[in-house]
Amino acid sequence: MRSHARVLGHAVHPMLIVFPLGLLATAVVFDLLYLLTDSRGFAVAAGYSIAAGIIGGLVAGVFGLVDWLAIPKGTRARRIGTLHGLGNVLVLVLFVASWLLRMNGGDWTPSTVALTLSFIGVAVASVTGWLGGELVERLGISVDDDAGLNASSSLSRSAAAPQTGRHAASGTG
Repeated sequence: MRSHARVLGHAVHPMLIVFPLGLLATAVVFDLLYLLTDSRGFAVAAGYSIAAGIIGGLVAGVFGLVDWLAIPKGTRARRIGTLHGLGNVLVLVLFVASWLLRMNGGDWTPSTVALTLSFIGVAVASVTGWLGGELVERLGISVDDDAGLNASSSLSRSAAAPQTGRHAASGTG
């Protein structure tokens, strides 16, 4: 099922999700470095990474919602997409709460609760990332109907070379 939100032939949502996922995971790395070194710089870096990750997650979520709305109701893809989307909302809520707890008057030093929320958030994001992979790689969401090893460029208007056989897209048929 081809994505409904596209730029230059590619789905927007998968292009955008790398930013919030990377930023939020990096924030957790900074949190761990803060715990190991007690360096306030790592706490500040985590706070800014979380803020940017939240903004990126909200933007990516808009495009994910556009694609989710196009998935036919009553399908496994719609159910998985619902879990994926709601799980990512939970991730953002966890990181927003963690970020707010860090703001302690501009100090950015994370409390145990703030750290716990970010660690849980990245764990949930790992699950929702897997669900996103299931949507694309197993259920074909956001994959062009003419996708295959010899498909034409996404920038061209011509169709892909004809594919035949059970494993045509993988080149084994």
